[in-house]
Amino acid sequence: MRAFPPAKHDALGLEELLTPAEREVRDRVRRFAESEIAPIISDYWERAEFPFPLVPGFQKLGIGGGHLQGYGCQGLSVMGAAMAAVELARVDGSCSTFFLVHSFLATLTVGLLGSEAQKQELLPEMADFRRVGCWALTEPSNGSDASALATVARRVQGGWVLNGRKRWIGNATWADIAVIWARNSETSQVNAFIVRKGNPGYSATKMENKIALRCVQNGDIKLTDAFVPDADRIPGVSSFSDTNKVLAISRIMVAWQPVGLALGAYDMCARYLQQRRQFGAPLASFQLMQEKLQRMLSTCQAMWLMAWRLTKLYEAGKLTHEQASLVKAWTTLRGREVVALGRELLGGNGILSEFLVAKAFCDAEAYYSYEGSYEVNALVAGRGATGISSIKPPRSGKVQVQA
Repeated sequence: MRAFPPAKHDALGLEELLTPAEREVRDRVRRFAESEIAPIISDYWERAEFPFPLVPGFQKLGIGGGHLQGYGCQGLSVMGAAMAAVELARVDGSCSTFFLVHSFLATLTVGLLGSEAQKQELLPEMADFRRVGCWALTEPSNGSDASALATVARRVQGGWVLNGRKRWIGNATWADIAVIWARNSETSQVNAFIVRKGNPGYSATKMENKIALRCVQNGDIKLTDAFVPDADRIPGVSSFSDTNKVLAISRIMVAWQPVGLALGAYDMCARYLQQRRQFGAPLASFQLMQEKLQRMLSTCQAMWLMAWRLTKLYEAGKLTHEQASLVKAWTTLRGREVVALGRELLGGNGILSEFLVAKAFCDAEAYYSYEGSYEVNALVAGRGATGISSIKPPRSGKVQVQA
């Protein structure tokens, strides 16, 4: 495979909105993604295998602890961590998702909600990927309606026994620790538990035949009388609402992921149109090609700005759920459009994974549906616009408008 194309997507000088430290993170991850991930990832994507040879590179990259402070974590700004997610997604959506599942779901849960002992034991090794985590909330019967989870935690002498099933859990087949969300049988509230690799009551089976994020090892988890000691219950989780402390940040990161896919597709197409010749002229000279390319570019700029503003709102402590859903829904929708245009511009080569645009075209479908499907996020944003919830409308027929 040829070298990944240089970054030519910043038409409006948006990098000036980043601090020097954030640009340094972006450039560091960009070099790693272009030089280490790009040359090998298509083969792993085709085989639906995780690229384990890349893990040592991730360990040296200095991004695993995200924006958490102390315990060996890097203390990046949220924007800096977002730039890492973007640069990984620009080259490969699966690697970006691996980073986010580990850092902004599993590691973040321990960092925000774990006990002091849990932080001291787990975070130093999670911060540099020596210990990898997964995060198990979704169940076979509960995706968008995550609060209806049916996995049960029953109190026993010295700990808890977990029974239930989880589905679509990234890293589940090989993670060192799994953060399991389960309903307390005594209180009916949702609690969280650390289940360690080798627990005899934990099994994870790889989900097969995916068309998107094929390198991510999504698993079906089965919990059968899995004993978890009291020390591995996460004390900062007393109800389902505590998930929002994690999901508020992870949703920002997911809003950035389609930006990365779109930027990579644009860069690939911009080079391809210059190099590919038809009818005695480069494709870049054809009017229809230029129109599609500039449409990709302008949409990329708008997507970047939307995600940037969302991140700034969070950093200022002003972010609402409705704003996060508005941006996540919009960037995933527009990201699909950009990669679809890229697939068109490459013609027949647009369906070959080695050109990476076809891979991005498929991976965009996962971003569109996970961390809240497009439809659910659109309705949350609609609630913000109208003050009326259409997800759970009042059964009495009386509409209560939120202030």
